[in-house]
Formats: sequence, structure tokens, C-alpha cells
Amino acid sequence: MVPADQGGGVMRTDVLTDSVDGLDEALEAVDGFDRALVAGLLRPRPEQAAGVTGLAHAVAGTPLAARVEEAAGKAAAGAAGEDHFVALAAARTALLGSVHDALAERVEEATGRPRGEAGVRTAGEHAPNLLAAARSWLSDLARAGWRGIDHETVAGAAPVVTAMLPDPGLRRLSTLLDGFAAELAASCPGAGLERVPERRWADLWSRALLLTVPGALAAAGTGLATGRLLPLGVDLQEHATAVQAQVHAVFEPAGGGTPRLVRAGVSVPKPDTVVGAGIWQLLRPHMSLLAAVGEGRSMDLTDMPVTSEDDLVWDDAHARAGEPADAFATARVALPTATTAPTAPLDRHPASLAVPVLLDGYTAELSDDGAAFTLAGRRLDVDTDRVPAAGPLTPQTVAASTACIGLLRWDAGVFRVQPLAVETTVRKKPVTVHAGAWAGGTTDKAGVKAEKAATDAVAVLRERAGRLLRK
Repeated sequence: MVPADQGGGVMRTDVLTDSVDGLDEALEAVDGFDRALVAGLLRPRPEQAAGVTGLAHAVAGTPLAARVEEAAGKAAAGAAGEDHFVALAAARTALLGSVHDALAERVEEATGRPRGEAGVRTAGEHAPNLLAAARSWLSDLARAGWRGIDHETVAGAAPVVTAMLPDPGLRRLSTLLDGFAAELAASCPGAGLERVPERRWADLWSRALLLTVPGALAAAGTGLATGRLLPLGVDLQEHATAVQAQVHAVFEPAGGGTPRLVRAGVSVPKPDTVVGAGIWQLLRPHMSLLAAVGEGRSMDLTDMPVTSEDDLVWDDAHARAGEPADAFATARVALPTATTAPTAPLDRHPASLAVPVLLDGYTAELSDDGAAFTLAGRRLDVDTDRVPAAGPLTPQTVAASTACIGLLRWDAGVFRVQPLAVETTVRKKPVTVHAGAWAGGTTDKAGVKAEKAATDAVAVLRERAGRLLRK
């Protein structure tokens, strides 16, 4: 393993595997509250009341203590109002935020990379009646509990979402409410569920509830970025009806200055018949950066909008293809000194951790239990389930690799690395294999076949849609 200060990536694996003080206790308090939401807080049982009061005890001594203690008492008695539910959601979010911060500090220690300064967020004025309506629906969910939901309860979100959609400033909350309601509707009636996704639904509920608080929908401040963008890899997330590609890259400002880790993403709806490499056809028209990633090129940016969290607000008019750029050269030379933007307050959650790292000099293995890298005598799990089918990277390729660019994540109580690209040997020749290699097109047989199938599927759907519109 090459030390980070000599061009390597992860410098200390021990800090990623050692226990974190207080982490288990914080998550236990969150889990106790999440279990209380399963049966609802209209008429809580003693075990539910214990879960709520446990949350209050976990934030004792903090600025939230008094309000959360009052809210917990009301909830335990079945008399909680909207403000009390907001306080409980804030306590839960604060606990998960503290877990995020502790894990982020471990990542910084392991990589030796500096953190940038926090940016400014600008608050906007939004219709208070719509925020109140959303808060009322979310409070009704907490009273009913996940086991108590039915189609009538869930349908209460529909008019709120419809009224919010015309306001761009409420789009974030309306999209969250719409997706949450759709997920709940697909699970109705709650009494018949074999298993309740306690953590996920409590995450969505608490996040949505806090976004109804005036000022919480403040937008990240934006600036302009001019310089060279050096892609590291693509994180592709595919669902039945949507797909998102997020490019992680190092940005070098024109005229010098500290390089920064940035992201650029694009999301599009998709038919469920378009899968595999075919999904790139849906994404490419919206972001020329994907072609540059597939071709192994940098991009030159001129006045590209960028948020204070270092998310590029991509606009093809502000970018042009640059010189060839090897991702592993970028990872070895530029990544160790690139600053990482602070996480926005409401995004501080363990699941949001996705830190680009370079791993080198490891021993890889692949077994029935999954893949893993062993670095300096420490085992680091590899999340090959996140490797997309829309690219040439496979678990077998990862297991045969000698170096890896990946995203360091925290899942199920441990750090894991999601591979974005690997260096390996094929027929005694060194090669690089990227998960996003087909983003700009491919000559690979499997990729070409999937692209053709997708082209045919989209053509059929467009023809059918045209017929419907003509009627």
C-alpha cells in the first residue's frame, strides 16, 4: 500500500475498522424510536413509550434537550402535536448527523485529505399553508404507524404534492413526499406487511417533516467554476422507473488554487423495459460529461455553476472536451490534495457518505460471503452489488485487480468500498476497467446488444405514445 502523502489513497485502514465511541449507543436510540413508529403513536404501548423517551435521553445536554423531553412526554402519553413530532424528528436527525460526522472524521484521518469551508445557503419564502398541510399529513402517519397505514391515509399526500409542484422552491419536498407516498401506497395495508423497512421509512418521514419547517428549504449558494475537470468514475443508480448517473471528479481551478472534489449528476425517468447498457441512451443527451468519461478525457469548464456543496449544476454550454486524462493518474496525483466540501446539515446521514478513494497494494478475494480487499493486514469489504450491469466491470474483475478507485461508504455497521474502476491484468497485459466505460458508447458485444435492444424498446414506446396523442 502506497502512503497517501506519496500519491496513494487510503493511508490508514486501521481507523476504518476500529470501533467508534458512542456510535452503537446513538444508533440504538434511533432504532428504538423507529420501532415506536411501526405501531404508531396514537395510543403507544409501554415499549413504544420507552423508545421515544430513549431518544430524548440520547440528546440530553444538547440545545434540543428541553423541547425533545417535552415532545417525548407528550408522545408517550399519545398527545403529541405537530410541533412535538418535529422536535422528535430533529432529535433523530441530530443523532444520525453525529454518527455521520464521526464516520467522516475517520475517513479524513484514513485519507489525509483536507475538508473545505462551509458554504452559504440562501433561504426562500414558500407558501406556509402548503408546508403546514404537509406537516399535518406526516403527523397523521406518525399517529397511525406503519402497521396502521391504509390507502385513505396515504392518499392525503396527493393534493399537497399537486399544489406544491408548480413552485420550483418546493420541488425538493414535493418529490420526496410523492415518492414516499407511492412507496407507502404500494405497501398498503400496513397490517399485512411481513416486514417493515423501519429505518428507511423513518428516514423519509423525519427528513420530510424537517423540510416543512420554514427556512429548512434554503438552497445552497452557487458560484462559477472555470478550470479543468478530471473525472474519477461514475456512480450509476438504477430503479424500475428512473436512473441517475453521478460523476465524481477532481476540479482544478484555472490560474492555480487548491483542487476540489466535485460531483455532476443527471437523473431521467426510464421505461422498465430499458435495462443494462441501454440506459446510457437515456442519459447521454442530457450531459456531455458522460461521453468524456467513456472516452477517458478531461473537460474544460468556463463559468459552470457550482453549489457550495461542490455539486456542479451541469450545463453543456459551459463545457467542452479536453485532453485525454487517465483516472488512475488523477487519483494518484490530484486526489490526495483535493479538498472535500462539508456536508449540508440535513444531508448529514451515514448513508450519504460516498467518498472517492484510491486503494493500492491490496490482496483481493472473492467468496460466497462477497468480495474483500486486505490492506496492511486489515480487511475492507467490497460492495460489488453496487457495480452496475451497464458496464464491463464485474465482481470477478474486481477480485483480480491490483488497484481500485472507489467510493468509501458505510453500510450495515462497517465501511465498504464501491468500485468505480480497477487496474488488472488480462493476457499478461495491464488494463483499466471502468464501471462507466460504456457511458459514451461501446464496441463491446454485450454492450452493443443491450444498446440495440434499448433502441428498439424506446422506438416502440415512442410510436405508441404518438398514437395515443393523435387520438
